[in-house]
Amino acid sequence: MAEATLQIRKNDIVRVMVGKEKGKVGKVLMVDKNRGRVLLEKINMVKRHAKPGKTNPQGGIIEKEASLAYSNVMIMCDKCNKPTRISMVVGDSGEKHRSCKRCGDVIEAKKK
Repeated sequence: MAEATLQIRKNDIVRVMVGKEKGKVGKVLMVDKNRGRVLLEKINMVKRHAKPGKTNPQGGIIEKEASLAYSNVMIMCDKCNKPTRISMVVGDSGEKHRSCKRCGDVIEAKKK
């Protein structure tokens, strides 16, 4: 997948819309633009078997988050508290910001 412009960013609150984790709400820890995936806090936990090493001298079974497809999550609006699509709006002074398609509320100013 080619690198795309993704509207969901780190620290956004999103809701999972598809799959076994459907309906859960979590914070975005990381966005992988190249693969089109997002990593959510405490959602889609998987178990991995680890050999003993420097970072984990005991070894054993480690639980960690696995990434989800970007298309399977929707951003949550702070004002209407529902999952929504995002529109990019140009402000009066020329700056771009993300806004909620439902209520029109500004989600966050776009940082350059």
